[in-house]
Amino acid sequence: MRPVARLRPHQRGLPFLSALDRVLDRLGLPAADLWRDRSYLRLWSSILTASFGNQVMMLALPLTAAVLLNATPTQMGLLTAIELLPFLLLSLPSGVWLDRVRKLPVYVFGELLVAAGAISVPAAWALGWLSMEWLYVVGFIVGTVHTVSGSAAQIVLTQVVPRDRLVEAHAKNALASSGAEVVGPGLAGFLIKLFGAPLAMLVNAVLLIGSALILRGIGVQERREPAPDADFWRDLKTGLRFCAQNRLLVTLAALMGTWQMAHYAAVTVQILFATRTLGLSEQQVGLCYMGVGLGTIVGSVYGRRISHRIGPGPCIVVGYATVGLGWAAAALTPAGPLGVAAFAFMMATFAAGAVLIFINFLALRQAVTPEPLLGRMTATMRWLTLLAAGPGALLGGWLGEHLGLRWALGFAAIVSLLLVVVAWRLPLIRSLRQLPEPDRPTDWIGLETDVRPT
Repeated sequence: MRPVARLRPHQRGLPFLSALDRVLDRLGLPAADLWRDRSYLRLWSSILTASFGNQVMMLALPLTAAVLLNATPTQMGLLTAIELLPFLLLSLPSGVWLDRVRKLPVYVFGELLVAAGAISVPAAWALGWLSMEWLYVVGFIVGTVHTVSGSAAQIVLTQVVPRDRLVEAHAKNALASSGAEVVGPGLAGFLIKLFGAPLAMLVNAVLLIGSALILRGIGVQERREPAPDADFWRDLKTGLRFCAQNRLLVTLAALMGTWQMAHYAAVTVQILFATRTLGLSEQQVGLCYMGVGLGTIVGSVYGRRISHRIGPGPCIVVGYATVGLGWAAAALTPAGPLGVAAFAFMMATFAAGAVLIFINFLALRQAVTPEPLLGRMTATMRWLTLLAAGPGALLGGWLGEHLGLRWALGFAAIVSLLLVVVAWRLPLIRSLRQLPEPDRPTDWIGLETDVRPT
């Protein structure tokens, strides 16, 4: 196991990191804890900062569409589908590109680009230009960043954290998000009520800029030495072939792709369900979204323990069940106080279940992949798992507009609960009790794409 380095005085960089180190001292964390690693603590702090900003955008962008621009369910589905379009167009080529460049600068630039997109919304609103078409453009920019920079962020984690501690790192990352998810939605709802949804997005921009500044100080050393005859299409096919011939990756892609279809069908209508079916105000929606933070805390605190006890495969199945029960509760409970409680319950169970799913899904796919193929594997798996997400968003919008918003939530619940049965019947998932070892890099690639850390 790689030794974990404590923050030294000349390495602390930002004042709040020094304060965090003093808090860790008082908590008596062991010297080998990941939070004692200077690079990981900085990465974790960036995730925490960005998470607060993202809570504002998560509410402000769809509320701008639903309340200010009176978007229909179909338009909301189109907005979600457009955010997903870059995954289909750019995931595979970006994977090849990421295996040839340094990932940290891509991650930093992505945070800044989303900040610029957030700033454009209040600017367009002030100038009288704001429309659904404008939000579609912003959604496409955000989706592009999540496609390219999001893949880079996942690889940066593997450069900072040893592979045998990836489940722990993903659980800690989820915990970083959970604090923002507890406080952030209520704060976002208050800001939206006070200033309006477009102006509230300025807070998101400021926090993302702060996240980018923190990221710049992470000490990741990486040197890329592609051969002069490196071939884009050959490298692309290598990444696809690796994923296609790995039975675990194929199985995970099929399961997660189906679950993402259900997820985006529900996401498309949940703001409309809250504001139109339940009659909640923007601030009340924000308070219900605090359930996401509570669920994330539960998933983050217990997710690693559950995974360690029953294994990463069964833990993913438990996640599908948890999320599906929440969607079913919201779809079946009538409007009124019970309906509002069911909506908050849905947000909490979704967050808890999603943590159980993703800390294991991400750790499994990273653990099985040789380092020089991480970019192509990450991009390929994200592409495969999100192929059905766009149709899922459009289907959710269609169901919401033509049959009722509850039908979209019910569809998501049925799919997720069926996945519980299907996944548990697969021996590969049911018997997966620990992280597998990666293949040898030389089995898949030549020296032209080898990576040698400095």
